[in-house]
Order: sequence, then structure tokens, then C-alpha cells
Amino acid sequence: MLKRMIAVLILLALVFGGIFVWKKSQMAHMAAMMRQPPPPATVAVTSVQREDWQRWLGAVGTVTANQGIFVTNEVPGQVKEILFESGQETQQGDILLKLDDSVDQAELKGLIAERDLAGIKYRRLARLLKDKSVSQSDVDEAKATLDSSEAQVASKQATIAKKTIRAPFSGFLGIRLVDLGEYLAPGSQVVPLDALEPVYLDFALPERHFASLHTGQAVNLRLAAHPAKEFGGAITAINPGVDTATRTVRVRATLANPDLLLRPGMFADVQVLLPAHGNVLSLAESAITYNPYGNAVFQVLEQDGHLQVQRRQVETGLSHDGRVEILHGLEEGDRVVLAGTVKLRNGQAIQIDNSVRPEQGAVTQSGAP
Repeated sequence: MLKRMIAVLILLALVFGGIFVWKKSQMAHMAAMMRQPPPPATVAVTSVQREDWQRWLGAVGTVTANQGIFVTNEVPGQVKEILFESGQETQQGDILLKLDDSVDQAELKGLIAERDLAGIKYRRLARLLKDKSVSQSDVDEAKATLDSSEAQVASKQATIAKKTIRAPFSGFLGIRLVDLGEYLAPGSQVVPLDALEPVYLDFALPERHFASLHTGQAVNLRLAAHPAKEFGGAITAINPGVDTATRTVRVRATLANPDLLLRPGMFADVQVLLPAHGNVLSLAESAITYNPYGNAVFQVLEQDGHLQVQRRQVETGLSHDGRVEILHGLEEGDRVVLAGTVKLRNGQAIQIDNSVRPEQGAVTQSGAP
């Protein structure tokens, strides 16, 4: 019995001893692995560049025709003739529409007859006055009657002329709003008419930029209708005061429109160009880590022939086309990590692979100071 117990104890000692030795060996292996430096992190790298920036003020605007109206009638009448097609180009003075003037023409004939008769009476009495056969008052009364008749004829002729509606300026007609035989009250809209060469661009800017604006200043814009094309013009008018409701200043630019791509009412993304901001140290925006306590980058340094990174605080300025101005903290040519900063720490070894770079599509639109 005693021998059996001794054998069991010896067996248990051998088992637990083996487990202890295996566990101790495993812990020693893990400690050795932890003492090994981590493998180099793979990152994309960029460098600080010195360049010139074109600064600008951003705004949204609306394209406006330099002349744009609804053609209307001044006198009432029934539409007798329509002499234009919707969408066509027209020249100043072209007849667009005629109202029925048959009644006015008949009345004009009666007024002309009365005028002619008044003229005959006046000339007869004027001859008789020389012989003292009539009084001066009779002649004056006949002259007044003649003048009144001539005024009535002129008034009726003007009314008839207004029943022929003409284009007040050259431009492009819109969609016709009247039909043949329709009765038009005074002021009825007949058709829109816009002059499209040149066109205006109206927009507003915060009052803090008032001092930066002047006539002749270059303006660039892009339209949703033509996203691949940039249009240019110049400021031609600035409101003398600031809108008290919005605290903005209204600005108007004039743009050439030879291809007629700019149309009234189009929404425009506007850039008012400012003097160039030269000799700027800049860095790709995605290389900067933004924090409440300060912005930082991981600078690439060489130590004993190996590449490693060091976190460095930087002071940033303006943003422009996906790049950020570096005011302090880096020099021209310094290399920094562009992608892969999340897994880095100070002094960590790295290896560079620029084959995969972050997207540069997100751009901070803040070209103005």
C-alpha cells in the first residue's frame, strides 16, 4: 500500500513538474518576443512644398440677363396676328404681335374728316379777316377747333400704333403666353424676352470682405449645367451699402456669353479672385492630424540607416485645393507620413510604400483669409 502511494506521488510530481517547466518556457518565449522591436509599419509619405497660391472669396450667385422682361401690351385688344415663334431670336423693332384695330381705324377716318373740315373753316375765316368780314374771335375759335381735331387724330394714331407690339430690344424670346383671338387686357404678358450677350452674375458676400472688393476684379464661376467648364468675368458694380438684414454686400459681375451657355436663373459657384499668396509652405491635408490641443504630423527621420517617425506639432493656416499652409513646425522638403498614421507611435520604424495613396477629392473650400 505504501509503495503504491509513493508511486502515485512520484507520478504527480513528474506531471506537475512537466507542466511547470512547459509554462516557464512559454513565458520566457513570450518575454523574448515582447523584447523584440515591432516590425516596420508600412506608410505612404509626402513632402512639404513651397508654392504660390491664388486666393479667392467663395460665394453662390445667380446668372441674370443684362435686359430681361415680359413683353406686354399697353392698350387692350383682341389678338389678330402672332408674328413670332417661341424660342426664336429677335431684333429690336421686330413686330411680334398685332391686336385688332379695325374699330380704331374707322374712328381715325372720322377724326381725319373732322380735322380736314376744321382746317377748311379756319383757312376761310383767316382770308375773310383780312377784309374785316369776320371778327378775330371767330378766327381764334376756328384755330382752336383745328388744333383740337389734330390732337384727336394724333391720339388715335398713337393708340393704333400701340396695337402693333414690337421687340423693345434684341434678344431671345421665350415660350409664347397668348393665343390667336385671345382678348388682352392692358399689361398682359405676351412672351419673355432676354438679352443674353453679355450677362450679369449677381451674388452677395459678408460685409467683412467689403474692403477686398473693387470694380474690375476678376471672377470665376462654375455651373451645374456645365460642370467641366469654367467661366470668367469681372466685377462691374458693388452696392454702396450693406444689407442690414443679412449683413452682406450685393455684387454684380459682367460676363461675355458668345456661346450662349449662360442663361438667366442658373445657379453659379463663384470665386472672386484676390491677390496671389506667394511663397507658401504647404502640405497635403490628409497628412495632418487635427486635435483640440493642436495639429500634428509624423515626420520621417533617418536614424542609424533606418527610417523612423517622430510626432511633431505644426501650426496651420489657409486651406487650398486639398493642401494646407504650414506656418510653423516644418521646413521645405521635410518628409511626413501621408497615410497610415493611426498605427504609429514615436520612434517606430517604418517602410515606405507610396503605391496606395489616400483620396484627394475632399477639398476645404476656404481660399480666402
